Amino acid sequence: MKRGSNARRKLPIRLILGWFLFITLLLSIGFSAVMAGITPVSSETMEEGQRLRSDYILMLVQCLLGLVVMFLPALLERKLRISIPNYMCVMYFMFLYCAIYLGEVHSFYYLIPQWDTFLHGFSAMMLGTLGFSLVSILNDSERTHMRLSPLFVGMFAFCFAVTVGVVWEFYEFGFDGLLGMNMQKFRLENGVQLVGREALADTMEDLITDAAGALIVAVAGALSISRRRARAEKQAPAPEEGQGAEA
Repeated sequence: MKRGSNARRKLPIRLILGWFLFITLLLSIGFSAVMAGITPVSSETMEEGQRLRSDYILMLVQCLLGLVVMFLPALLERKLRISIPNYMCVMYFMFLYCAIYLGEVHSFYYLIPQWDTFLHGFSAMMLGTLGFSLVSILNDSERTHMRLSPLFVGMFAFCFAVTVGVVWEFYEFGFDGLLGMNMQKFRLENGVQLVGREALADTMEDLITDAAGALIVAVAGALSISRRRARAEKQAPAPEEGQGAEA
Protein backbone atom coordinates (compact mmCIF):
# COMPACT_ATOMS: atom_id res chain seq x y z
CA MET A 1 0.00 0.00 0.00
CA LYS A 2 2.81 2.34 0.89
CA ARG A 3 4.73 1.41 -2.25
CA GLY A 4 1.69 2.11 -4.43
CA SER A 5 1.19 5.56 -2.90
CA ASN A 6 4.86 6.39 -3.53
CA ALA A 7 4.49 5.36 -7.16
CA ARG A 8 1.43 7.60 -7.53
CA ARG A 9 3.34 10.54 -6.05
CA LYS A 10 6.25 10.06 -8.45
CA LEU A 11 4.18 9.44 -11.56
CA PRO A 12 3.02 13.08 -12.07
CA ILE A 13 6.66 14.21 -12.25
CA ARG A 14 7.23 11.80 -15.12
CA LEU A 15 4.03 12.91 -16.86
CA ILE A 16 4.72 16.63 -16.40
CA LEU A 17 8.25 16.34 -17.76
CA GLY A 18 7.02 14.17 -20.62
CA TRP A 19 4.37 16.69 -21.68
CA PHE A 20 6.81 19.57 -21.30
CA LEU A 21 9.36 17.80 -23.51
CA PHE A 22 6.68 16.85 -26.06
CA ILE A 23 5.42 20.44 -26.42
CA THR A 24 8.97 21.82 -26.57
CA LEU A 25 9.99 19.43 -29.33
CA LEU A 26 6.77 20.04 -31.25
CA LEU A 27 7.31 23.81 -31.26
CA SER A 28 10.98 23.33 -32.20
CA ILE A 29 9.97 21.15 -35.16
CA GLY A 30 7.75 23.93 -36.50
CA PHE A 31 10.43 26.56 -35.96
CA SER A 32 13.24 24.56 -37.59
CA ALA A 33 11.04 23.58 -40.56
CA VAL A 34 10.20 27.24 -41.27
CA MET A 35 13.80 28.40 -40.86
CA ALA A 36 15.12 25.59 -43.09
CA GLY A 37 12.92 26.93 -45.88
CA ILE A 38 14.05 30.56 -45.69
CA THR A 39 17.73 30.21 -44.70
CA PRO A 40 20.53 30.43 -47.35
CA VAL A 41 22.14 27.17 -48.43
CA SER A 42 25.77 28.38 -48.55
CA SER A 43 27.82 30.55 -46.22
CA GLU A 44 28.57 33.03 -49.04
CA THR A 45 25.13 34.66 -48.78
CA MET A 46 24.74 34.46 -44.99
CA GLU A 47 25.41 37.18 -42.46
CA GLU A 48 27.91 36.76 -39.63
CA GLY A 49 26.50 34.58 -36.87
CA GLN A 50 23.62 33.31 -39.01
CA ARG A 51 22.99 29.57 -39.30
CA LEU A 52 23.10 27.57 -42.52
CA ARG A 53 20.15 25.64 -43.90
CA SER A 54 21.94 22.39 -43.01
CA ASP A 55 21.98 23.52 -39.37
CA TYR A 56 18.21 23.88 -39.34
CA ILE A 57 17.82 20.56 -41.14
CA LEU A 58 19.94 18.98 -38.39
CA MET A 59 17.75 20.68 -35.79
CA LEU A 60 14.62 19.38 -37.52
CA VAL A 61 15.94 15.80 -37.74
CA GLN A 62 17.05 15.81 -34.10
CA CYS A 63 13.70 17.15 -32.89
CA LEU A 64 11.76 14.59 -34.95
CA LEU A 65 13.96 11.78 -33.66
CA GLY A 66 13.59 13.07 -30.11
CA LEU A 67 9.81 13.14 -30.48
CA VAL A 68 9.88 9.48 -31.53
CA VAL A 69 12.34 8.09 -28.99
CA MET A 70 10.75 9.89 -26.03
CA PHE A 71 7.99 7.26 -26.18
CA LEU A 72 10.52 4.40 -26.04
CA PRO A 73 10.21 3.77 -22.26
CA ALA A 74 6.42 3.49 -22.47
CA LEU A 75 6.72 1.15 -25.48
CA LEU A 76 9.20 -1.12 -23.67
CA GLU A 77 6.99 -1.26 -20.59
CA ARG A 78 3.99 -2.28 -22.68
CA LYS A 79 5.75 -4.77 -24.98
CA LEU A 80 8.06 -6.43 -22.44
CA ARG A 81 5.63 -6.09 -19.53
CA ILE A 82 8.26 -4.54 -17.29
CA SER A 83 8.22 -1.50 -15.03
CA ILE A 84 10.89 1.10 -15.71
CA PRO A 85 11.67 3.15 -12.57
CA ASN A 86 10.33 6.70 -12.67
CA TYR A 87 13.76 8.16 -11.92
CA MET A 88 15.13 6.50 -15.08
CA CYS A 89 12.40 8.10 -17.18
CA VAL A 90 13.02 11.48 -15.56
CA MET A 91 16.75 11.21 -16.35
CA TYR A 92 15.90 10.14 -19.91
CA PHE A 93 13.59 13.13 -20.50
CA MET A 94 16.16 15.50 -19.00
CA PHE A 95 18.83 14.10 -21.31
CA LEU A 96 16.65 14.56 -24.41
CA TYR A 97 15.83 18.13 -23.39
CA CYS A 98 19.48 19.03 -22.77
CA ALA A 99 20.78 17.28 -25.89
CA ILE A 100 18.15 18.38 -28.42
CA TYR A 101 16.47 21.56 -27.23
CA LEU A 102 19.35 23.19 -25.38
CA GLY A 103 22.12 21.60 -27.45
CA GLU A 104 20.78 22.00 -30.99
CA VAL A 105 18.01 24.61 -30.85
CA HIS A 106 19.83 26.99 -28.50
CA SER A 107 23.37 26.12 -29.71
CA PHE A 108 24.71 25.02 -26.33
CA TYR A 109 27.13 22.75 -28.20
CA TYR A 110 28.85 25.91 -29.49
CA LEU A 111 28.17 28.29 -26.61
CA ILE A 112 29.39 25.90 -23.87
CA PRO A 113 32.62 24.14 -24.96
CA GLN A 114 32.16 21.04 -22.75
CA TRP A 115 28.40 20.66 -23.23
CA ASP A 116 28.75 17.64 -25.54
CA THR A 117 31.23 15.98 -23.18
CA PHE A 118 28.90 16.50 -20.23
CA LEU A 119 25.98 14.94 -22.12
CA HIS A 120 27.99 11.92 -23.22
CA GLY A 121 29.17 11.32 -19.65
CA PHE A 122 25.61 11.70 -18.34
CA SER A 123 24.17 9.38 -20.99
CA ALA A 124 26.87 6.75 -20.38
CA MET A 125 26.07 6.68 -16.66
CA MET A 126 22.36 6.56 -17.42
CA LEU A 127 22.81 3.66 -19.85
CA GLY A 128 25.08 1.85 -17.41
CA THR A 129 22.36 2.16 -14.76
CA LEU A 130 19.84 0.87 -17.29
CA GLY A 131 22.11 -2.13 -17.97
CA PHE A 132 22.12 -2.95 -14.25
CA SER A 133 18.32 -2.61 -14.18
CA LEU A 134 17.94 -5.05 -17.07
CA VAL A 135 20.10 -7.65 -15.33
CA SER A 136 18.18 -7.11 -12.07
CA ILE A 137 14.93 -7.81 -13.90
CA LEU A 138 16.39 -11.14 -15.12
CA ASN A 139 17.76 -12.03 -11.69
CA ASP A 140 14.45 -11.26 -9.98
CA SER A 141 12.28 -12.94 -12.58
CA GLU A 142 10.53 -16.12 -11.49
CA ARG A 143 10.94 -17.57 -15.00
CA THR A 144 14.75 -17.54 -14.83
CA HIS A 145 17.07 -19.24 -12.35
CA MET A 146 20.23 -17.15 -12.45
CA ARG A 147 22.59 -15.69 -9.91
CA LEU A 148 25.07 -13.66 -11.94
CA SER A 149 28.33 -12.58 -10.38
CA PRO A 150 28.91 -8.86 -9.66
CA LEU A 151 31.83 -8.89 -12.13
CA PHE A 152 29.64 -10.18 -14.96
CA VAL A 153 26.87 -7.69 -14.17
CA GLY A 154 29.39 -4.85 -14.16
CA MET A 155 30.89 -6.00 -17.47
CA PHE A 156 27.42 -6.25 -19.03
CA ALA A 157 26.48 -2.74 -17.88
CA PHE A 158 29.79 -1.35 -19.21
CA CYS A 159 29.51 -3.09 -22.59
CA PHE A 160 25.84 -2.14 -22.93
CA ALA A 161 26.52 1.57 -22.36
CA VAL A 162 29.60 1.69 -24.62
CA THR A 163 27.84 -0.22 -27.41
CA VAL A 164 24.94 2.22 -27.43
CA GLY A 165 27.48 5.07 -27.55
CA VAL A 166 29.21 3.51 -30.56
CA VAL A 167 25.88 2.99 -32.36
CA TRP A 168 25.09 6.67 -31.73
CA GLU A 169 28.35 7.67 -33.43
CA PHE A 170 27.37 5.48 -36.40
CA TYR A 171 24.10 7.38 -36.56
CA GLU A 172 25.85 10.76 -36.45
CA PHE A 173 28.37 9.78 -39.13
CA GLY A 174 25.67 8.39 -41.42
CA PHE A 175 23.38 11.40 -41.23
CA ASP A 176 26.30 13.83 -41.63
CA GLY A 177 27.15 12.10 -44.91
CA LEU A 178 23.60 11.65 -46.20
CA LEU A 179 22.14 15.06 -45.32
CA GLY A 180 25.28 17.20 -45.09
CA MET A 181 24.76 17.87 -41.38
CA ASN A 182 27.30 18.55 -38.65
CA MET A 183 26.41 16.18 -35.83
CA GLN A 184 30.02 15.09 -35.32
CA LYS A 185 31.11 18.74 -35.21
CA PHE A 186 33.73 18.43 -37.97
CA ARG A 187 32.69 21.93 -39.05
CA LEU A 188 32.77 25.12 -37.00
CA GLU A 189 29.66 27.25 -36.52
CA ASN A 190 30.83 29.67 -39.24
CA GLY A 191 31.09 26.82 -41.78
CA VAL A 192 34.88 26.28 -41.68
CA GLN A 193 35.69 22.55 -41.89
CA LEU A 194 38.23 21.00 -39.56
CA VAL A 195 40.91 18.66 -40.93
CA GLY A 196 43.14 15.87 -39.65
CA ARG A 197 43.23 15.17 -35.92
CA GLU A 198 40.98 18.14 -35.12
CA ALA A 199 38.19 16.61 -37.24
CA LEU A 200 38.46 13.34 -35.25
CA ALA A 201 38.70 15.01 -31.85
CA ASP A 202 34.94 15.29 -31.21
CA THR A 203 34.17 11.66 -32.06
CA MET A 204 37.08 10.25 -30.07
CA GLU A 205 36.34 12.48 -27.09
CA ASP A 206 32.73 11.26 -27.15
CA LEU A 207 33.78 7.59 -27.19
CA ILE A 208 36.34 8.07 -24.41
CA THR A 209 33.77 9.91 -22.28
CA ASP A 210 31.22 7.15 -22.91
CA ALA A 211 33.71 4.52 -21.78
CA ALA A 212 34.76 6.50 -18.69
CA GLY A 213 31.18 7.16 -17.56
CA ALA A 214 30.18 3.54 -18.14
CA LEU A 215 33.24 2.30 -16.23
CA ILE A 216 32.41 4.45 -13.20
CA VAL A 217 28.87 3.10 -13.03
CA ALA A 218 30.01 -0.49 -13.70
CA VAL A 219 32.59 -0.47 -10.88
CA ALA A 220 30.26 1.27 -8.43
CA GLY A 221 27.39 -1.09 -9.29
CA ALA A 222 29.50 -4.24 -9.01
CA LEU A 223 30.83 -3.16 -5.60
CA SER A 224 27.31 -2.35 -4.45
CA ILE A 225 26.07 -5.81 -5.48
CA SER A 226 29.01 -7.48 -3.70
CA ARG A 227 28.36 -5.58 -0.47
CA ARG A 228 24.62 -6.25 -0.61
CA ARG A 229 25.15 -9.98 -1.11
CA ALA A 230 27.72 -10.09 1.69
CA ARG A 231 25.27 -8.45 4.10
CA ALA A 232 22.51 -10.84 3.00
CA GLU A 233 24.74 -13.87 3.65
CA LYS A 234 25.65 -12.59 7.12
CA GLN A 235 22.02 -11.97 8.02
CA ALA A 236 20.84 -15.35 6.66
CA PRO A 237 20.05 -17.85 9.46
CA ALA A 238 22.60 -20.64 9.82
CA PRO A 239 21.28 -24.17 9.04
CA GLU A 240 20.59 -26.42 11.99
CA GLU A 241 23.09 -29.17 12.74
CA GLY A 242 20.69 -31.94 11.80
CA GLN A 243 19.83 -30.35 8.50
CA GLY A 244 23.48 -29.68 7.76
CA ALA A 245 24.39 -33.31 8.36
CA GLU A 246 21.60 -34.52 6.12
CA ALA A 247 22.77 -32.19 3.35
